[in-house]
Amino acid sequence: MITRIKTKKWGNSIGIVIPKETIEAMRIKLGESIIVDIQKKESVLRELFGSLKFKKPTKRLLDEVRKDLEGKWINQ
Repeated sequence: MITRIKTKKWGNSIGIVIPKETIEAMRIKLGESIIVDIQKKESVLRELFGSLKFKKPTKRLLDEVRKDLEGKWINQ
């Protein structure tokens, strides 16, 4: 199960709190050992577009998208 949570200040350390929904779904009990796979969240734009490879240079592609959307959404 993947759960996105924010880190919190905990004394001189950084801690996490496992949400109640995750605890219930995973049936985690107090004192039980668990494994946590920590991965730093990437930028949302990098997640969405970072792996895409464009055949056209990005600026030209953006110019085409703007031109296509012009008049449809911008001027309404």
